[in-house]
Amino acid sequence: MTAEELAFRHPRLFHVTEPGATENIKRHGLLSTSFLLDLFGIKGEQRATLEEKPRPISVPLENTKYGRVFLNDNVPLSEKALQKCLDDNLKPHEWLRLLNARVFFWPTEKSLKSILNARLNRTRAREIIIINTLSLAEVHSKRIELCPINSGSTLRKPARRGINIFTPLLRFSYKEWSKLRGGHDHIHEITIKDHVLDIADHIIDVVRS
Repeated sequence: MTAEELAFRHPRLFHVTEPGATENIKRHGLLSTSFLLDLFGIKGEQRATLEEKPRPISVPLENTKYGRVFLNDNVPLSEKALQKCLDDNLKPHEWLRLLNARVFFWPTEKSLKSILNARLNRTRAREIIIINTLSLAEVHSKRIELCPINSGSTLRKPARRGINIFTPLLRFSYKEWSKLRGGHDHIHEITIKDHVLDIADHIIDVVRS
């Protein structure tokens, strides 16, 4: 799928973060959890806990160079549920490392509203960064991946998931991708490994919920 094809289907992407976080994101880029842990020099047992275990709350990190940033919580993930829905012999901590090595975008307002209106989020203030899909994809198409499920949730009846749940954007046309997914899946998430350092160049708007 080309950048133009992706933008035609999903002209806007949405990233959800903590209130006030966008200015730091504009300054330093949109960074994955693992990348942030590298920047902040988090190692050992503390890093393993943050990177390989579900985080029940958002975790702040702060230093003089990068200011204050937040690692989003991943309350919708259950290690017990992951044990039952992981493929490729993956263990729950390995899946969490895969997720923490990526930044995520919602491709539709419907999926965004579903997350914001979830029971765990209804009373939380959130900041939504709205991204120009074409602008982002023209620069980062080789790093973009598509995902047909909410990879960070195991609520209700969790979909099976494994390494190949993340498909490089340029590998297939949308028709080919959909056919390989059984013809009924849609793009549920868009992800990029490690970081988007130039995210400020692709931001259209920022709104509070």
